[in-house]
Amino acid sequence: MSRPPHAPTQARLWALFALGVAAFNFPLLAVWAALAEQAGAAAPWAVALFVVWAGLIALLAWVLEGAPD
Repeated sequence: MSRPPHAPTQARLWALFALGVAAFNFPLLAVWAALAEQAGAAAPWAVALFVVWAGLIALLAWVLEGAPD
């Protein structure tokens, strides 16, 4: 049985979803917040969140731009 041509794109999108869930789940965010609090700076933690978020958006665009029509 052959796979449909959109299967690799669909698998990549699911992988990006899993990466986003892993990056923004509560336990990991709590660890990031604790590390930022120990360092005495909350701003880098917020910047890191936005950088990860922007990275996920960039990866999403890259996956979808390379997808066959």
